[in-house]
Amino acid sequence: IAVIVEVLTDNKNRTASQLRTIFNKNGGNLGSSGSASHNFTQVGVIRIEKNAIKEERVLELAIEAGATECFSYEDFHEIHCDKNSIYSVKKKLEENIANFISTELEWIPNNKVVVSKDNQELANSFLEDLDNNDDVQNIYTNLNLVNN
Repeated sequence: IAVIVEVLTDNKNRTASQLRTIFNKNGGNLGSSGSASHNFTQVGVIRIEKNAIKEERVLELAIEAGATECFSYEDFHEIHCDKNSIYSVKKKLEENIANFISTELEWIPNNKVVVSKDNQELANSFLEDLDNNDDVQNIYTNLNLVNN
């Protein structure tokens, strides 16, 4: 699997060493900066509370605002747009929507990798170890867990 880890640290060497240890402990290796990014596309992601607007209306507004994709999940709507136009898209949406959950740049995988049930525990443990590091802000992966 490919993983992008965004960190915020006051000690680059300490954090790199800690992350390298986590990767090695879990059978992976820490690549150089940007080495996994070719597996992902950075996009603007805007999330809106599901009860704030109907699915058909949010899709219509997203298209008018210049979004590239719109998804509806159980609790929220998610709008994807070009990373350079995220704030102009949000500004247009704000004319009709008041309740936003978040507006962020995120790394979306180009292709997902299926991990068998046998390896799910190992993958989850690895991602949990990364998440438990105080310097880690965001983790993006192309992992797709399946129930086999």
